[in-house]
Amino acid sequence: MRVRLVEVGPRDGLQNQAQRLSATQKIELIERLAQAGLDYVEAGSFVHPRWVPQMADSDQVLRSLSRRPGVTYAALVPNLKGFERALLSGATEVAVFAAASETFSQKNINCSISESLTRFEPVMAAAKTAGLPVRGYISCVLGCPYEGEVAPAQVHSLTEQLLAMGCREVSLGDTIGVGTAGHVDRLLSRLSQTVGPERLAVHMHDTYGQALSNIYASLDWGISVVDCAVAGLGGCPYAPGAAGNVATEDVVYMLDGLGIEHGVDLTQLVSIGEQVCAHLGRQNQSRVARALTSQAGRA
Repeated sequence: MRVRLVEVGPRDGLQNQAQRLSATQKIELIERLAQAGLDYVEAGSFVHPRWVPQMADSDQVLRSLSRRPGVTYAALVPNLKGFERALLSGATEVAVFAAASETFSQKNINCSISESLTRFEPVMAAAKTAGLPVRGYISCVLGCPYEGEVAPAQVHSLTEQLLAMGCREVSLGDTIGVGTAGHVDRLLSRLSQTVGPERLAVHMHDTYGQALSNIYASLDWGISVVDCAVAGLGGCPYAPGAAGNVATEDVVYMLDGLGIEHGVDLTQLVSIGEQVCAHLGRQNQSRVARALTSQAGRA
């Protein structure tokens, strides 16, 4: 088995940080992640800068990258205008995002779930014309900060709709990190009725320390694409107390222990995570990185 790691640190990880990185620092981060073996990096977001000021320089970042062959440089887009900017900037894949919770959808993107899907229709058409793949995100698949537990049937319906619209893959996001392996099993049992694991990815946050066990449960269902962020960067502005994404370093360490191929160099990852945390003035959230740097300090 081989697992593909989708590195979301440069977008999802940085968009909620109070301390902003410069375009130059972002470019270095993305290039180093690709050098470490990550072949899919979320490089930016084309949401209006009024809503996500940390991503206001995504055009510059994407245009200035020294690109490695075989690496996907993706961007998040909310609408057709965002898609057009991403295309001009050289994004090689785009992502659209919906929520499995009506309240979260209203709080996050100021529209209902059905309205969000309608907004995606021109994006999907334009992406098809341009020959650009589209990835779909679903937030709050295992729980919502406003509505509590989310029904697997709701996630199932939304997943099918995104795939029918043309998304090549749907990433299932535990946005506030409340899910457990039991929740994952119930959700994937429902999805497996009509959706194959090759069309799915998982995007786990680690608020309750369950992200790795949730990913492990997903692997048992045949899912082989895992979203993660170097140094555990991230969080959710609409979910107070929500921790960041599962750390790429921690996922790599777990996969190494399971004998699962992934193609990523852990030593380089730890170095990258330490550097970005120094730039941001925050603690590295990767337990593996903290353990390895502590051992190195005692050597």
